[in-house]
Amino acid sequence: MAERKAFLLRADPAVLEALQRWANDDLRSLNAQIEFVLRRALQAEGRWKEPKERASGRPGSAGSESRK
Repeated sequence: MAERKAFLLRADPAVLEALQRWANDDLRSLNAQIEFVLRRALQAEGRWKEPKERASGRPGSAGSESRK
């Protein structure tokens, strides 16, 4: 598994509550939901290049995240 880097995130409580509801709907943890939203925003802006180890089609790769 890829190494994870921890950092402190200060966010508006209402934003976190909305993200938590969305995460619950998609059966994700809040952390995974934040990563999903950030990755999606990076892709939309053309600033995300899928790392080779994640592009293999395994669960959790970009192709499996667009479930809707």
